[in-house]
Amino acid sequence: MGAVAATDAWRFQFHPEVWLTVALLIGLAIYVVRVVAPVAVPPGVAAVTKRQRLCFVAGVALLWVSADWPMHDIAEEYLYSVHMVQHLLISFVVPPLLLMAVPEWLARLIVVDGSRSAKVIRRLVHPLVAGVAFNALQALMHWNTVVELSVRSGPFHYAMHLLMFASALAMWTPVVGPLRELHLSEPAKMVYLFTMSIIPTVPAAWLTFAEGSVYPVYDHAQRLFGISVAADQQAAGAIMKVLGGLYLWTLIAIRFFRFSAAQRRADAEDRRLRVLANTLTTADVEAEFERLGPPPSEPRP
Repeated sequence: MGAVAATDAWRFQFHPEVWLTVALLIGLAIYVVRVVAPVAVPPGVAAVTKRQRLCFVAGVALLWVSADWPMHDIAEEYLYSVHMVQHLLISFVVPPLLLMAVPEWLARLIVVDGSRSAKVIRRLVHPLVAGVAFNALQALMHWNTVVELSVRSGPFHYAMHLLMFASALAMWTPVVGPLRELHLSEPAKMVYLFTMSIIPTVPAAWLTFAEGSVYPVYDHAQRLFGISVAADQQAAGAIMKVLGGLYLWTLIAIRFFRFSAAQRRADAEDRRLRVLANTLTTADVEAEFERLGPPPSEPRP
């Protein structure tokens, strides 16, 4: 690629909407910890755990990286494969991290039992509704018209990313949301995550085996890093299929081994309790004799 094109690719571009979003998230977190928590959390109880803080920092940092310069600009103007990395972060990595950062007490303040908003939220995060909506939007994001509009219109691109992020939050809630009653069982979580990895294979295969340029808006005369249109499309398909699928399957495997280990511990504890219940000690025998008293004397002949 020419020097001018390379310079344009790495030219810093300020995205105020991204900086504003990140600032609002950080400001909201500070307000919750310093203002809301002292009132809502009983004294002596930690408002936010160390794990929740780490999840929040990691989630916000990755959101910033995926939505700001240079990833956003390269994804929007040059390489569709980088666009797929961006989508992977916004759909599969950032939402679960931010959900795991939300304390249960804060979630219950937002989702008030019996309120109309709570009913709407519970319907939206239902596994069937959230899963169908998430996958439908993922498929829509690969439609040529949507891709072209995303590249040519910054506000449309930002709106689509917000919609995708919101659908991802709903999709991940039955798996790692702060409210346990909204969770699926562990085996159901594994099946659910597996189904989330199926739909992306369709556009991934389409991109990998397509002949010619699938998205004309990414077919530039000068190529960033010398990557051809075909190689860019194949890389995008591989990212969707291999990286996305491997990420979800790794989570499934971790959950499977944890669930199996918990089941083994529960079975071992159950066997131990059964043995204790069926074990008769010397003290038990002596206590029973004392309760019954001395044996009756035999009558004299």
